[in-house]
Amino acid sequence: MASKQTYRVCFCFRRRFKQTVAEAPEEIKALFNRYSENGIMNADHLRSFLIEIQEEKTAKTEDAQAIIDSLRELKHLNIFHKKGIHLEAFFRYLFGDTNPPLSPSVGVHHDMNSPLSHYFIYTGHNSYLTGNQLSSDCSDVPIINALHRSVRVIELDIWPNSTKDNVDVLHGRTLTTPVELIKCLRSIKEHAFSASSYPVVITLEDHLTPDLQAKVAEMVTQTFQDVLFTPESECLMEFPSPESLKQRIVISTKPPKEYLQAKLKESDSQKGKDSAEEEAWGKEVPDLKVELEAVDKQNGSDEAEDEEDADDGDRKLQQNTAPQYKHLIAIHAGKLKGGLSEWLKVEPTRVRRLSLSEQELEKAVITHGAEIIRFTQQNLLRIYPKGIRFDSSNYNPLLGWMYGAQMVALNMQVRFPLWYIIL
Repeated sequence: MASKQTYRVCFCFRRRFKQTVAEAPEEIKALFNRYSENGIMNADHLRSFLIEIQEEKTAKTEDAQAIIDSLRELKHLNIFHKKGIHLEAFFRYLFGDTNPPLSPSVGVHHDMNSPLSHYFIYTGHNSYLTGNQLSSDCSDVPIINALHRSVRVIELDIWPNSTKDNVDVLHGRTLTTPVELIKCLRSIKEHAFSASSYPVVITLEDHLTPDLQAKVAEMVTQTFQDVLFTPESECLMEFPSPESLKQRIVISTKPPKEYLQAKLKESDSQKGKDSAEEEAWGKEVPDLKVELEAVDKQNGSDEAEDEEDADDGDRKLQQNTAPQYKHLIAIHAGKLKGGLSEWLKVEPTRVRRLSLSEQELEKAVITHGAEIIRFTQQNLLRIYPKGIRFDSSNYNPLLGWMYGAQMVALNMQVRFPLWYIIL
């Protein structure tokens, strides 16, 4: 439906613009006609709707009037009437933030004792950005706002600061201004459970050297202390339940670059090269450089920011990584060597997290739909926006949910009504 809006330009003349908005379905029109009079729904009409249709048995006329008053911000769209609301305002209310799918009074009513992989988790993307993906400021404020909206997965991209002696959070290789990691960690500690007592997962996109990884380990342990969940073994065979992780902070990240170096060296040594040492190094170093540059390029862009290329199964190869840092990682992220079939392989001895872009998911469901569903029964699957969403827009999350993706990461930097996503 295209509604025409009138604006005064320079106080001299009026110009009309067409604004394209989603049109209310016939079912919504029928409901509105049933609970309105002469195209206007007043507080009494809305109260009847709340009681009879939404089964909010305790709804009062004052509650209905409060809802109508909250829609006054739509007055400039000519969909608000002084005595009530029009169809379009009613439609926007139904799919807006003020009308959640479940009444807040219901609370948590599901069994929360199953493994974490059995639940959909409210997940943010680049949680530290205040606006667009290219030039906005990095801050702990969006993180705080997300936590107050019950977001349970916070993403932090961690990089060395300008002097290489501390750690910043920023969107790499863009014009975004950094914020100190310690500031983000302290804000998470303070606000993590302001809206929900269930665990907060911090996904780290790591671009650090071993000495800075050790520094991060010290920051994390000192900031979160007993709130931090650290597994007894390096590999979890099954994820803990949300109930058992209440009031806990969980760290998730992929193997660091030093591990990839060790993996490549071992891979080269196993190829049975019998040439001279100089020749071997002459071949090995360029290959390694190309591989690492590819990883840096991937880590620096949204399109492949979560490309977990290495198999982190061999813990012996992680000897270059700060041991304290490795011990913090409760949910290991990573892609096994090979293509999509290998990435989605279910391993009997451990569970892990896999990340795919929205475009990778769209292609994967065509050829590997059943494997995706099988993978998500035990493991975690995270979907993130494609790299060209510079304006922090969002994709349709339903495809990910349909195939069991627990962490469908959405940009929280720009407020958006639910109906905008799903229509």
